[in-house]
Amino acid sequence: STDSTVLITGKSGTGKELVARSIHYNSSRRERPFVAINCGAIPDTLIESELFGHKRGSFTGAVSDKIGYFKAAEGGTLFLDEVSEMPVNLQVKLLRAIEQREIIPVGMSTAIGIDTRFLASTNRDLQKEVEAGKFREDLYYRLNVVEVHLPPLSERKEDIPLLVEHFINKYRSELRRSVKGVDSEVMRSLLNHAWKGEVRELSNIIERAVIFCKGDFVAMN
Repeated sequence: STDSTVLITGKSGTGKELVARSIHYNSSRRERPFVAINCGAIPDTLIESELFGHKRGSFTGAVSDKIGYFKAAEGGTLFLDEVSEMPVNLQVKLLRAIEQREIIPVGMSTAIGIDTRFLASTNRDLQKEVEAGKFREDLYYRLNVVEVHLPPLSERKEDIPLLVEHFINKYRSELRRSVKGVDSEVMRSLLNHAWKGEVRELSNIIERAVIFCKGDFVAMN
């Protein structure tokens, strides 16, 4: 319920974005945007512009002004997924944005204020990344005000029924089906599964089950 920065850690697929969305939708910012960006999915040449925005003509291809993700999340929450993939030269600018609540878009010389809460995630050990010189120590401590660690799904099987219910509701709505849940035999199978693909694998299985389910409940046959 605060505006403090939260670092969500865990293996890929353990549901870090689900946790980030839960934090946002249970905060005072729930009516404002939740913006997620995968820091490893944007080319190094574009990530500064994508995050901070740019002015028209500031570089080749900048044919119009762009507000960037920081301003797109104004009043809401910006989720920096896989923040460990952010280039070191941009980490200092991220630190300034978090500490000073202001950014300087590419091509501008003056700072503009932002009202954004920051959540971040990583599947790496950031302390080891700091020791290796790949991640700034000051940024690590600024991000890690509160840490939420997600163990592998196989170590928190009590979450499986809740996740199954969540995904049943999600895909029932998206796929316009009438499925209400899974039967006891299916649930036992899900609880005993190894889940090497983590929550992402569970989501995939439930979506497929909802597609092919002939009745109100997913059954083994």
